[in-house]
Amino acid sequence: MKKVLFTAKVDSHILNFHIPYLKWFKDQGYEVHVASNGENDIPYTDFKYNLKFDRNPLKPSNFKAYLELKKMIDDNNYEVIHCHTPIGGALTRWAARGARKKGTKVMYTAHGFHFYEGASKFNWLVYYNVEKFLSKYTDCLITINEEDFNAAKERNFKAKSLKFVKGVGINLNKFVPQTLEKKRALREEYGYKEDDFIMVYAAELSYRKHHDLLINAINLIKDKTPNLKLLCAGLGALEEEYKDLTNKLNVGDNIKFLGYRKDINNLMTLADVAVSSARQEGLPVNIMEAMATGLPIIVTDCRGNRDLIENGKNGIVVGIDDVQGFAKAIEKMYNDKDFREKVSNFNLESVIQYSLEDISKEMASIYNEVIGK
Repeated sequence: MKKVLFTAKVDSHILNFHIPYLKWFKDQGYEVHVASNGENDIPYTDFKYNLKFDRNPLKPSNFKAYLELKKMIDDNNYEVIHCHTPIGGALTRWAARGARKKGTKVMYTAHGFHFYEGASKFNWLVYYNVEKFLSKYTDCLITINEEDFNAAKERNFKAKSLKFVKGVGINLNKFVPQTLEKKRALREEYGYKEDDFIMVYAAELSYRKHHDLLINAINLIKDKTPNLKLLCAGLGALEEEYKDLTNKLNVGDNIKFLGYRKDINNLMTLADVAVSSARQEGLPVNIMEAMATGLPIIVTDCRGNRDLIENGKNGIVVGIDDVQGFAKAIEKMYNDKDFREKVSNFNLESVIQYSLEDISKEMASIYNEVIGK
């Protein structure tokens, strides 16, 4: 039986983004293998390997994971390997060098290169050189935003094929246009008032997602927007730091940390605005989900965000560290209902191109091309 292997640093990455593609391979008659850090049951998977990948490339656990991965690849004669995330992508491509010589096709999706406009010198020195070096062991390199695609193309990455796909696809049956009736019902169910002005940010609590920008921006306008609420859905290493800052600035009535949530669609539906204060993104799923719900959106001007949001057209774009600019953007959304309605309508129209249905068809075409059908 033909075999395919998907790899990523953690189970959640596979569960959140790649189940439709595991199903596609299963439907084509493949035995599906997944290797990632975790012990979750993953749908459409015949064999799940728990490899202790760590985000820090210098951790000893990565060397052990590499040895296990190499043995697994050498023993299984995979027809296709599709790897994801920087550490999963790097270790997998290095481990699959011998398999490629025997005909295995190796694909890598870059969900946002760690080198980008504005990134640190360290990131350019390490991640850029590693990604460029490993590109020659890649049969198909998939990028999900224009900046990454252009970087790989202009810097002469050696992958046999370079593709630009607009993300992993959004389920437009789950994230549906907001209705006033549903919005009111969910607010009552979740304990929010009808006149609350609710913003939602679905993101891990990390340096990269930059919640301190939002906290400081809200602090500037809290007296002018007493019914403003920011719902932060997610966990992360900086949770206590962000909570401490919230308490220090006395904005606890305005900012709620909700932890890990499986009801993001409901949180979007009861909200007035979606926000992203990220320092970098690939192509942010949370923003596409907000677009599908019909929310107006405020984002920082980083790669990925600016692929989706055009300032003044379907949202507001502000500088990555511009606290006052973000505060003014919130005030604009808070006070200008006509503007909110205009950008909402544009988002509902423009999100169609990111639908799971369309992206799945594009990925099926790429898989068939790589396989040689």
